[in-house]
Amino acid sequence: MTNEAFQPSRRSDVAPFIAMDVLAEAAKLEAGGRSIIHMEVGQPSAPAPRLALEAARKALEHGRLGYTAAAGIQPLRHALAEHYKREYGVEVPSDRIMVTTGSSAGFNLAFLAAFDPGDRIALTAPGYPAYRNILRSLGLIPVEIEVSEETRWCLTPEHIEQALKDGPVRGILVASPANPTGTMMSSDALTELIRFAEAEKIWFISDEIYHGLDYSGDQKSALEISDNAIIINSFSKYYCMTGWRIGWMVLPDQLVRPAERLAQNLYISAPEMSQLAATAALGSVQELEAVKAGYVANRELLLEGLPAIGFDQLLPVDGAFYIYADISRFSDDSLRFARQMLHDAGVAATPGVDFDPVHGHKFLRFSFAGAHENMKEALVRMSNFLSR
Repeated sequence: MTNEAFQPSRRSDVAPFIAMDVLAEAAKLEAGGRSIIHMEVGQPSAPAPRLALEAARKALEHGRLGYTAAAGIQPLRHALAEHYKREYGVEVPSDRIMVTTGSSAGFNLAFLAAFDPGDRIALTAPGYPAYRNILRSLGLIPVEIEVSEETRWCLTPEHIEQALKDGPVRGILVASPANPTGTMMSSDALTELIRFAEAEKIWFISDEIYHGLDYSGDQKSALEISDNAIIINSFSKYYCMTGWRIGWMVLPDQLVRPAERLAQNLYISAPEMSQLAATAALGSVQELEAVKAGYVANRELLLEGLPAIGFDQLLPVDGAFYIYADISRFSDDSLRFARQMLHDAGVAATPGVDFDPVHGHKFLRFSFAGAHENMKEALVRMSNFLSR
């Protein structure tokens, strides 16, 4: 019996993360004996790197896993500093690096440390749904800006100038490569947007969770452009460690202590075993590049195979492991279409309304992070489904 005197908070009234709802429904079908090909979530099918697994086993054998400093263990923070020097040619003091429980905790910390209730933060539509949902739950205002082919699905200073006409903008949030589109900002476009943000005294948050998974050769960290950028990254994607819930941030000096205080109180520290495993994972590039080669093969397969079965309007796939496909020739209800395809064809994909409440009804997102044979089978199943 529900007592009407006790109700959930208004801040909890956020939209569901539909990709996770699709995953849950797919799991129920699998429990009933159905064969399901998972293209709904951005989860690598490869295990964590061998060195990470060995480090975790060693930690378990030691027998004691405890709290760490809220900012993370020093070996991991130093290794990440070396990573930025090696990969981007940027010197980052390790005390500006903070280890988090996945990128999700990083977004929470960044939003809480940089913004006050009522602040407006600009982001793209389509875009990762958790951005707007976290912002709303924290009393912040997501300013979703429709991007299109005209700007190659990226935010521009002109977009922000238009948004400023409706009120102050305190933050700009950009992902490159992006989710769900897989598109990347060019070096010049990223530089121009960051310089604009700095001139307008707007925090710039760069979601770099898909770094390492680029196919165009134009990957650039916001740290190469500005020390004031807030960087959020994770071991979930390139490093194949989704379930380990381990990520990191690079913070401007003035946000280091505020973010640390928040982490101390919100979750104390990231799991020690995951931190030890992540430290080892940074030395697994050769193994991880082999995994990436699998994504390259899947990308090529789907970029040829999806148009052949009717999904012939695809956004540029510069990075990540997603294809955002226009399904308007088949349906104007991506939620219903995705559910039908799941139940009738056994292929799970994410409806575009998860990423874009306005125009997402005519899009699906396909993840190609799975096994190559599964991608081949998915094309066969979807072809049969579409030709009924």
